[in-house]
Formats: sequence, structure tokens, C-alpha cells
Amino acid sequence: MVPQAIIPMSSIATRTGDDGTTGLVFGQRVPKCHPRIEAIGRLDELNAALGQAKAVNGDANLRGTLEAIQKDLVVVMGEIAADDADQERYLASKFGALKEDALARLDAAVAALENGDPPLRFDDWATPGRTVPAAALDLARVTARRAERHLVAMRAAGQPVRGLLLQYVNRASDLLWLLARQAEYPGEPRHPV
Repeated sequence: MVPQAIIPMSSIATRTGDDGTTGLVFGQRVPKCHPRIEAIGRLDELNAALGQAKAVNGDANLRGTLEAIQKDLVVVMGEIAADDADQERYLASKFGALKEDALARLDAAVAALENGDPPLRFDDWATPGRTVPAAALDLARVTARRAERHLVAMRAAGQPVRGLLLQYVNRASDLLWLLARQAEYPGEPRHPV
């Protein structure tokens, strides 16, 4: 694949984080252990796990579904990276925010897998690893659940987290569970998602 454009990049080592702080969207500095940074880290882990699942799954529809979730996660991370006092400013900014249609896409994919013909088959839902692609999807699923738990903890601690973000990460995990079950039996008909 040839890159569309080569963008010169300054050094990744800015050294601004050498004191244990990092920047939020509108420039505030916070400790790298701040709950917002922890949440972004967990969502970034999910993004990487989705990348791995995408890399080991050859189905083009599945890869497209995973990539769409990855793109949505970048938007979610951006929103989480805005300080409590800047949430309204962020939502009104050019950066964009997750919209209801992103959740609707996940709901539709879940429904398609749950109502497909033939129905999904699974022998033991609690023992991942029947195939490499299924194991990668299960790893992404549990990573999504970890990210979801952290977002819930942020909200419980009084930090604003839109309900849509929680719903999205929850539904992504549900979808990943179903996709993993489908990937356990690669010779059987696949439900496009």
C-alpha cells in the first residue's frame, strides 16, 4: 500500500511528559495517572486489540466492522480527553463527538448475528481459543469490558461521561463476543456485519 501523503513529523519525544504529566485536549496538564488518562489508555488498549483482531481475520466485512469501531474509539478518546469543565466546549468544537448512529450500527450488527440463519453455534462460551481469530476477538472483548468498567468508575466518581459512550463500549463488547463465537467455526456460513 502506498501512502496517500507523507506528512513530516516532528519528534515523538516532546519531553513535556518527563515530569509525569500529559496534556488534555484544551491544554490543561494532568498527572499521567489521572482518571481521564487512565480511561484513554484503556480505550487505546481496546483500539490495539481490535487492530490485532483485524489483522488475523481475513473476512473483509469483519475487518470493516472492526475498523469502524476503531474510528469511533478515536472520537470517544477525544471526548474523554476534555477536562470536566470543557465538556460542553468539546462537544461544540470541530473535533466531533460520538453520535447515536454509531450505537445504532452496533445494535444492528448484534441483531444480525443473533437472528441469523443458521444461528450462531458455540460449544463453551467461557473457553476462548478454539481458533486464533476467535481468540483475538475475545481478547478485544475483555479489553472492551475493562475500558467500560473504567468509564463507569469515572462516572461514579462524579466525572462527566455521556451515557452514549458507556452504551457504545458495552455494545462493542457484546458484538465482539458474538463475532468471536462466529470465528470459532470458520467453515460455517458467516453472517455479514
